[in-house]
Amino acid sequence: MRCFLSAFVMTFTMSVFGQTELLSEKISILKEYDQNHLYRIALPLGGIGTGTVSLGGSGQLKDWEVMNVPAKGYSTVTTGNDAPFFAIYTRKKNERPNTKALLGPINPADYQHYEGRSVDHHGFPRFRNASFQASYPFGIVSLSDKTMPVNVKVVGYNPFIPADADASGIPMAILKYEVENTTNEDLEVSISGNIRNFIGKDGSKHTSDWKGDFIPIGAKDNKNEFRATEKFKGIYMYSEGVDINDSAWGTFAISSPNESDNQITYRTSSTKNDWYNSTLNFWDDFSADGLLTEKDKQYDIDPLASLAVKKSLKPGETKTFTFYLTWNFPNRYAWSTKKLKNFYSTQYVDAWDVIEKEIDRLPALTEKTLQFTNNLIASSYPEEIKESALFNLSTLRSQTVFRTEDGKMFGWEGVMDREGSCFGSCTHVWNYEQATPFLFNDLAKTMREVEFEYASDEHGHMGFRTELPLQKEASGIDLAAADGQMGTIMKFYRDWQLSGDSEFLKKHWPKIKTVLAYAWIENGWDGDVDGVMEGVQHNTMDVEYYGPNPQMQIWYLGALRAAEEMAKFMGDKSFAKKCKHLFEYGSEWTDANLFNGEYYVHKTQVPESKEAIAKGLVGEHRLKGLDLNDPYYQLKTGCLVDQLVGQYMAHVLGLGYLVKKENVKTALQSILKYNKRDGMYEHFNNMRSYAMGDEKALLMASWPNGGRPTIPFPYWSEVMTGFEYTAAIGMLYEGMEEEGLDNIKNIRDRYNGLKRNPFDEAECGHHYARAMASWAGVIAESEFQYSAIDKFIKFTDKPGKYFWSTGSAWGMFEIVQNGSDYEIGLEVLHGKLELKTLQLGNHKPHKFKGEHFMDEGQKIELNY
Repeated sequence: MRCFLSAFVMTFTMSVFGQTELLSEKISILKEYDQNHLYRIALPLGGIGTGTVSLGGSGQLKDWEVMNVPAKGYSTVTTGNDAPFFAIYTRKKNERPNTKALLGPINPADYQHYEGRSVDHHGFPRFRNASFQASYPFGIVSLSDKTMPVNVKVVGYNPFIPADADASGIPMAILKYEVENTTNEDLEVSISGNIRNFIGKDGSKHTSDWKGDFIPIGAKDNKNEFRATEKFKGIYMYSEGVDINDSAWGTFAISSPNESDNQITYRTSSTKNDWYNSTLNFWDDFSADGLLTEKDKQYDIDPLASLAVKKSLKPGETKTFTFYLTWNFPNRYAWSTKKLKNFYSTQYVDAWDVIEKEIDRLPALTEKTLQFTNNLIASSYPEEIKESALFNLSTLRSQTVFRTEDGKMFGWEGVMDREGSCFGSCTHVWNYEQATPFLFNDLAKTMREVEFEYASDEHGHMGFRTELPLQKEASGIDLAAADGQMGTIMKFYRDWQLSGDSEFLKKHWPKIKTVLAYAWIENGWDGDVDGVMEGVQHNTMDVEYYGPNPQMQIWYLGALRAAEEMAKFMGDKSFAKKCKHLFEYGSEWTDANLFNGEYYVHKTQVPESKEAIAKGLVGEHRLKGLDLNDPYYQLKTGCLVDQLVGQYMAHVLGLGYLVKKENVKTALQSILKYNKRDGMYEHFNNMRSYAMGDEKALLMASWPNGGRPTIPFPYWSEVMTGFEYTAAIGMLYEGMEEEGLDNIKNIRDRYNGLKRNPFDEAECGHHYARAMASWAGVIAESEFQYSAIDKFIKFTDKPGKYFWSTGSAWGMFEIVQNGSDYEIGLEVLHGKLELKTLQLGNHKPHKFKGEHFMDEGQKIELNY
């Protein structure tokens, strides 16, 4: 990897008209937000499993979540002028200098506050004009002001390279301030980054004063130290008083590269911070000449560190001021009672080590990230597919996801403001997402390993949440979810096919069989072993359904098909035959008994007694209050938004139709007819609202023919994006292009920067994992399928350019139609491909002579 990436360094330092090419000019912009749509924007900057700090729409750094816990709205201090910030100093010869915070204007909604501290940096001079551009992982804030002799672009990002989880998992935020001299005179410009040493203060521990202020605590004997190497200079932050076992213990650094035109100055402290005098002292020092004067004493337990970079700009010239924020906080407790160690902390000794090890690679990693982002944006995918797929990748870098010391990936369902939301890599939530396997297949495989080796017991009972630390066959909770468990079998098939790792399948095949066979235990989901789930089924609605229903039943059919294919490969003929038989009967039964002519319904069927429910299918607390005469929380005759989720998954996996094709399309048309709302003003919802006002959305359920239970399943009246994507992408697979795209667009319209953060699709918490189902839009639109086992790849025959990714390789596919013939080009931009067969749409496959090996950078062109 290091040798290959070095080839990109030269392009990164290209000159254009005599000056270094600006990063902002190399980024293909996908989405722009004007000044009226910045309020909620927060683009997470950080690596997979490392935590993040977010770049706000006006240039502020917000949501400091680098210390192993969620921290929405947290800026390391009590709201006020002490929060981390960057400032700019400008001066023309013989004129008074100007100093401003590198921030856009305060939103009028934040003007009022009981003590005049409504937002961070409320008292700083700011730029009057701001806008935001985004192509995740890049965010660009543009700042201008009639009183300033410069325009500034703030480019924030962290390398994101599919199929390279480690390069995408660096604990770092990169900030590049591109400053343009808009005058016809030479200009002195200095930019300073300022941050208090917040080690020990992750926001989870706090107190309050007589005013009721939120006052984070935990810092103790924190120290700042200036350091310099041949390549960069900066301030290293550590603590001599915070407990080394605390999740908030670690190190942090702010640094800047040594460049020929740089003058770097610093302060490791300021005056004592009574009445906010630290900030005043800094401001006076910096505003005098753009240089900083070191202080000889650190007064506070969280001393203010400041690093300034000064340059000279000629008239019309633009120069870049680069800053790196790096960190290392090794202790993660997550949902474990014992201390875990972050994987990234095994790669770096401390925060300074991060930049020391990575500074030489950053130009190459940046180019590779640009190659990914720009190629996806240049693809022929509709804008709403590109936006929903790309922007939701931010969830992989949020506190929703972490990696333990051995490299395994785990996930909450999402995160609340201060706590993780619903522990355990919940199977029935993570079933929906497709981003991890198709972009980082090695990480997805670790999740399968956990599910089958640790969360499943010897009898095949898979706890749908996994406890930590891991114990073989003993880490699953005592409740199994029918949809979660069946989905893991389909996911295993997918990840095996994408990886081509047959040893992985051979190792886990006995447990896969046991996990599927758990459906057949006495009084189980399919206790009579006929291919139909009649038993009690706990599911993603956080309740149990009694009797056959489309959601669980079609997941089951998909698991049977996936298991059949794996059994064939393993030479397990009898198991393959059994799965095939159950699938065929179950599929026919589903169409005959659950399809009502418009959509699939739930046939309520209760057991004879509570004793006739297998242990592990219902939580003990709910079993005690269960009324078998009228069980609460059922779907019955309702039209469910994700009734075809198993079919959605089967399409992604290339397993074909699980039920009748014509019924699938009719059901999707009915979901559109009955569940879509063009506004929420007339909609009653007793639960959570993720769509309001005149926003368009797909409801979770409707009862167009009556029959709604008095108490239906809890989320019946809600709107949640992961479920909406499932239906919308199902529509794409059925040729309902306009309808599917319209529903995806409706989701993204709700996340418009003003009302909601475009990089945070919520369900039960921020950055909800299910929303990464959006990546399936890329797969559906390109009709992409890949099998590393069969060396087979497939694309649409619709002319265009298509980004593709297998999880271990990625590139571009281009197709041009000439009459009945096609000219195609397949290019590998990262990783390797081994091919025997290439297929377009439903056309006859093209067979290569022997196996065709494609290395990174290679392209094949052929007439089809």
